[in-house]
Amino acid sequence: MAIIYSMEGKKVGTIELPPALFDVKWRPDLVHQVTTALQANLRQNRAHTKDRAEVAGGGRKPWKQKGTGQARHGSTRSPLWRHGGITFGPRSERDYREKSNRTMRREALRSVLSRKAKDGEIIFVDKLSFAAPRTSEALAVLHALAKGANATPLTRKKTNAALIALAENDINAVKSFHNIGSVATLEARNLNPVEILARRYLVIEQPETVFAALLGRVKK
Repeated sequence: MAIIYSMEGKKVGTIELPPALFDVKWRPDLVHQVTTALQANLRQNRAHTKDRAEVAGGGRKPWKQKGTGQARHGSTRSPLWRHGGITFGPRSERDYREKSNRTMRREALRSVLSRKAKDGEIIFVDKLSFAAPRTSEALAVLHALAKGANATPLTRKKTNAALIALAENDINAVKSFHNIGSVATLEARNLNPVEILARRYLVIEQPETVFAALLGRVKK
């Protein structure tokens, strides 16, 4: 049973945590494999060097083969020359992607949620509603939740304090928290182990709606 708080940090109800999401064995091996794969799949390969076939110039033999007393060379494109091609340099053709199937990602998500719940690092809020984007109001909400849920690092941690999982894409809520460097927002349907583990706390808005969406994901 978990407590649901209001934006003012007051207890407004309780909710039963679905065992399928919050009562799963901690699998550090699986979580590590999935998180590294997800991060690798986001990696953009921009490092690229030119080999001797791609550099400019060097179409003419720099000097005759014999009689100069110098070493033989056929082109200034050689890696031995300044401005020549690079040997074994990084190429943009390299693919860093790693495979992680749906079952692995699903089980890793359940494992991470269960661990967060066990460690008391999940805070449930009935509704995060802002009439207009206001950073000051978002800060007030964080302080209220930190006091109500006894989660001091929520406001004192300078980086990676919390991930706020919104039931839907509320632009006012997103913009309200945007200027707070220690907080990130994400639609609950897009929750993944990488984003959850990157922050200390997970704040879930409208838990009943979010639970329904997450259960739909893990049962597919």
